[in-house]
Amino acid sequence: MKFFINATHGSDDPTRATLSFLQAKGAVEAGHEVKISLSGDAVVLLDLTVAENVHGMGLPPLKELIAFLRERSVPVFG
Repeated sequence: MKFFINATHGSDDPTRATLSFLQAKGAVEAGHEVKISLSGDAVVLLDLTVAENVHGMGLPPLKELIAFLRERSVPVFG
């Protein structure tokens, strides 16, 4: 199965910003093909300095999720 995930929240709402990446991680772990699109406020997450400082409540740090997805060559479009 293929997933195209559209993230719309940025660093101003770290929990929501992280959820799309967590969803992508789960889909990859389940063996699915995933692509992520960043739109609206989420575009700031293309700046790795910003992304490295995003940590939602009760969720893994965004930088860990991005590292996981990068290691698996998941494309991220912005």
